Amino acid sequence: MREIDKVAWIRIEDGRVLSTRSRGKDAWYLPGGKREAGETDLQTLAREITEELGVAIVPESVVSVGTFSAQAHGHAAGTLVRMTCYAADYRGTLRPASEIEELAWLGYADRLRISPVDQLIFDHLRSTGALR
Repeated sequence: MREIDKVAWIRIEDGRVLSTRSRGKDAWYLPGGKREAGETDLQTLAREITEELGVAIVPESVVSVGTFSAQAHGHAAGTLVRMTCYAADYRGTLRPASEIEELAWLGYADRLRISPVDQLIFDHLRSTGALR
């Protein structure tokens, strides 16, 4: 079994969570990405969010939301993605950059438009009352 190690940003405003869609993809994903060699979770989060969304994570505001695992969307059966999630404030103006084509604020009703691991995260966020 293969595991993909990713770090994701949970940004919730007005009961909706910020999600991204990459060029050529049909599913929406939480912003973030794969760790580079030697990077900490915070370094990965900060780098990926700057690359994808053009904003800077405020390091002192970072809070762990949890770690979730599921079948990796678009990968062979048995390939899992392990998503370590953090909430944080940011500086700057959100805009799609790099491979990101589109941003959206999704609610729980959008659950079927997202990847399997993001569905688990949406379920968790709904159970805490953060996502409507």
